[in-house]
Amino acid sequence: MFEEYVCELCKRRGILKVTQHHLIPREEGGRNMAVAWLCLYCHRQIHALYTNRELGMRLNTIEALERDEKVSKYLKYIRKQPPTKVTPIKKSREVRRKS
Repeated sequence: MFEEYVCELCKRRGILKVTQHHLIPREEGGRNMAVAWLCLYCHRQIHALYTNRELGMRLNTIEALERDEKVSKYLKYIRKQPPTKVTPIKKSREVRRKS
Protein backbone atom coordinates (compact mmCIF):
# COMPACT_ATOMS: atom_id res chain seq x y z
CA MET A 1 0.00 0.00 0.00
CA PHE A 2 1.23 3.48 -0.88
CA GLU A 3 1.41 6.34 1.54
CA GLU A 4 -0.32 9.49 0.31
CA TYR A 5 0.86 13.01 1.08
CA VAL A 6 -0.44 16.57 0.88
CA CYS A 7 1.58 19.26 -0.91
CA GLU A 8 2.12 22.25 1.41
CA LEU A 9 1.80 24.69 -1.48
CA CYS A 10 -1.04 23.50 -3.73
CA LYS A 11 -2.75 21.59 -0.86
CA ARG A 12 -3.64 18.70 -3.17
CA ARG A 13 -4.21 15.40 -1.40
CA GLY A 14 -3.24 11.99 -2.68
CA ILE A 15 0.28 12.94 -3.74
CA LEU A 16 2.41 9.79 -3.88
CA LYS A 17 5.75 11.55 -3.43
CA VAL A 18 6.73 14.91 -1.99
CA THR A 19 10.06 16.67 -2.34
CA GLN A 20 11.95 18.75 0.18
CA HIS A 21 12.04 22.44 -0.80
CA HIS A 22 14.46 24.60 1.18
CA LEU A 23 12.56 27.84 1.73
CA ILE A 24 15.93 29.58 1.70
CA PRO A 25 17.91 27.70 -0.96
CA ARG A 26 21.00 25.83 0.22
CA GLU A 27 23.27 27.89 -2.02
CA GLU A 28 21.87 31.03 -0.34
CA GLY A 29 22.72 29.73 3.14
CA GLY A 30 19.56 27.75 3.91
CA ARG A 31 21.07 24.28 4.35
CA ASN A 32 19.87 23.91 7.96
CA MET A 33 16.85 26.21 7.72
CA ALA A 34 13.13 25.57 7.28
CA VAL A 35 11.84 23.31 4.51
CA ALA A 36 8.45 22.72 2.91
CA TRP A 37 7.22 19.41 1.50
CA LEU A 38 5.97 20.00 -2.03
CA CYS A 39 4.69 17.83 -4.84
CA LEU A 40 7.19 17.45 -7.65
CA TYR A 41 5.24 19.76 -9.97
CA CYS A 42 5.00 22.67 -7.52
CA HIS A 43 8.68 22.29 -6.66
CA ARG A 44 9.75 22.28 -10.30
CA GLN A 45 7.47 25.19 -11.18
CA ILE A 46 8.84 27.41 -8.41
CA HIS A 47 12.41 26.83 -9.59
CA ALA A 48 11.34 27.35 -13.22
CA LEU A 49 9.85 30.74 -12.37
CA TYR A 50 12.53 32.14 -10.05
CA THR A 51 16.25 31.96 -9.40
CA ASN A 52 17.51 30.71 -6.04
CA ARG A 53 18.54 34.26 -5.16
CA GLU A 54 14.96 35.54 -5.72
CA LEU A 55 13.52 32.64 -3.73
CA GLY A 56 15.89 33.29 -0.83
CA MET A 57 15.38 37.05 -0.78
CA ARG A 58 11.62 37.47 -1.09
CA LEU A 59 9.84 34.13 -1.55
CA ASN A 60 11.12 32.29 1.50
CA THR A 61 7.82 31.29 3.11
CA ILE A 62 4.81 29.34 1.87
CA GLU A 63 2.69 32.46 2.45
CA ALA A 64 5.00 34.62 0.30
CA LEU A 65 4.90 32.02 -2.47
CA GLU A 66 1.09 31.87 -2.33
CA ARG A 67 0.85 35.69 -2.56
CA ASP A 68 3.21 35.92 -5.54
CA GLU A 69 1.36 36.69 -8.79
CA LYS A 70 3.10 34.08 -10.96
CA VAL A 71 2.85 31.34 -8.34
CA SER A 72 -0.79 32.11 -7.54
CA LYS A 73 -1.70 31.79 -11.25
CA TYR A 74 0.02 28.41 -11.32
CA LEU A 75 -1.74 27.33 -8.09
CA LYS A 76 -5.11 28.25 -9.54
CA TYR A 77 -4.38 25.86 -12.43
CA ILE A 78 -2.71 22.99 -10.55
CA ARG A 79 -5.36 22.78 -7.82
CA LYS A 80 -7.87 21.74 -10.50
CA GLN A 81 -5.65 18.88 -11.69
CA PRO A 82 -5.73 15.34 -10.28
CA PRO A 83 -2.56 14.45 -8.35
CA THR A 84 -1.68 11.78 -10.91
CA LYS A 85 -1.67 14.13 -13.92
CA VAL A 86 1.72 14.87 -15.48
CA THR A 87 1.98 18.65 -15.73
CA PRO A 88 4.40 20.36 -18.14
CA ILE A 89 6.84 22.86 -16.66
CA LYS A 90 8.16 25.84 -18.61
CA LYS A 91 10.96 28.12 -17.42
CA SER A 92 10.22 31.83 -17.37
CA ARG A 93 12.17 34.05 -19.76
CA GLU A 94 13.97 35.73 -16.86
CA VAL A 95 15.21 32.43 -15.45
CA ARG A 96 16.28 31.20 -18.89
CA ARG A 97 18.35 34.36 -19.41
CA LYS A 98 19.99 34.04 -15.98
CA SER A 99 20.86 30.35 -16.46
